[in-house]
Amino acid sequence: MMDVNMFIGMVVQFFFLLTPFFVLSLFVSLTSGMELPRQRKLAVRTTLAVMTIVLIIYLLGDRIFGYLGISLDAFRIGAGLVLLLSGIEVVRSSGTPSGTRQCDDDGDIAVVPLAIPYTVGPGTIGTLLTMGASADSARLRVTQIAGIVIAVLIMGLLLYFSAALERLLKKKGLNILSKLTGLFLAALASQLIFTGIRNIMFGGMQ
Repeated sequence: MMDVNMFIGMVVQFFFLLTPFFVLSLFVSLTSGMELPRQRKLAVRTTLAVMTIVLIIYLLGDRIFGYLGISLDAFRIGAGLVLLLSGIEVVRSSGTPSGTRQCDDDGDIAVVPLAIPYTVGPGTIGTLLTMGASADSARLRVTQIAGIVIAVLIMGLLLYFSAALERLLKKKGLNILSKLTGLFLAALASQLIFTGIRNIMFGGMQ
């Protein structure tokens, strides 16, 4: 039986790991002036792309560590450092990363840049690999997968209703939520780093 509190915690953790409000700000900027049906179709494609990518990364975590011979705790520290940099970048961001532009043609941006690298960036990939490799029971793995699915669907709903959210929150509101997401990422990164260091120093590397 799935632990409800653990499941809710996983949903919240994965939701913020995807930097949803940062992605929402980017999505609003890239689709400005786009017709609503086309915008929503793009939101669905982006959600499906993110779902596929994160599940594959999570499920391959233990195999990747086995093939490469990398210790889990060493990777925790590395992933935590990358995630920390991602969190700092989100906090310092003004909303739209440099190099992006409004989507005014038929080019599909669902996979690149929306799914990769802005939703599933290096820090997110490293964290997912670590979580997948450290899941030591079927119950925990099922809970984490369910948390991933629900978190991605919630993010997808934000993108689907992005036009309404933009009118409600305005650009300033979206930027504030994005920066709060960055702070959460920094805290999660710190936890990964401290766990890796503690295990190496006192428990031996896993």
